Amino acid sequence: MRGFGIDLGTANTVVGIPDEGVVLNEPSLMMVRTTERRRALAIGRDASDLLDRTPPEIAPVRPICDGVIVDLETARTYVTAVLAKVAPRHRYGIRPTAVIAAPVSATPLERRALLEVGHEAGLRKVGLIPGPVAGALGCGIDPLEPRAHLVVDIGGGTSEVTALCYGGILSHRSSRIAGDDLTSAILRYLRAEHKIVVGELTAERAKLGAPDTADERSLVVEGRDAATGRARLVTLETEEVMDAIRPTTTSIVQTLSTCLDDLPPRAISDVMSEGILAIGGGSMLRGVPQLLEEAFGLPVKTAERPLTCVAEGATACMAQREVIAAYAA
Repeated sequence: MRGFGIDLGTANTVVGIPDEGVVLNEPSLMMVRTTERRRALAIGRDASDLLDRTPPEIAPVRPICDGVIVDLETARTYVTAVLAKVAPRHRYGIRPTAVIAAPVSATPLERRALLEVGHEAGLRKVGLIPGPVAGALGCGIDPLEPRAHLVVDIGGGTSEVTALCYGGILSHRSSRIAGDDLTSAILRYLRAEHKIVVGELTAERAKLGAPDTADERSLVVEGRDAATGRARLVTLETEEVMDAIRPTTTSIVQTLSTCLDDLPPRAISDVMSEGILAIGGGSMLRGVPQLLEEAFGLPVKTAERPLTCVAEGATACMAQREVIAAYAA
């Protein structure tokens, strides 16, 4: 029986299949009719393309909030639609298995909700793995080795820093301030400084348009003039984007850096020699690795595939059940 590694993120859903790699990496978004919320009209990228373009009776729904499920019915509809998209029944069987990544800070009730949604969506067996552990495994780190590793995950709804070693969590800190708050900061900045109103998707693109490797020094933003209501274009310097999100990123990093206070001396020695592993979409933004280095006082390595390494690690767990057993709550 084939299985799936699933990262149900606030911003994106990523699904991997053993021997095939990542087969889905799309926004965690669903379009439904307001009178029929149990049926998905569009999910993922198709739903994202419809944002700010639908009539009132069709509404966007985000089934995952802060990395966890808040509405079972909506999440069940969404996960069922995701599985139908990546797992045709004639190919993978009627009830495949899956390993789902969950935030370390998820409560027992939130973890139970993930399991219930997986079973009700048609999965035969569901295992849970902490997201940072899956991300480390997806980057080639053995989470069972007797050596401490520190993983910083800045996702869409949750930012987490986790120290792991020998099948256990040494220390953990989390913040509900994350990538979505960075997008909101850009929305407020554009409204205050440029007097232009833009949609959430436009602000998200502006945020991602200024990664650490960007060669362009500016980008064009489309929106509505706050005073006249007319369409208007604004040229936004990448430095402006960083100025807009800097207070939020600083707050995230300061919260997470307290994780080091709980580490024993030998674990800190391991982390000093290995460095910090940064994953998640927030780790790709210009200046974030430098902020992490300044706050932690340690070298930072950004994952080669920060957006998909968690799903890749969850997929690898299909063949390494001992990792799930070791890190099970």
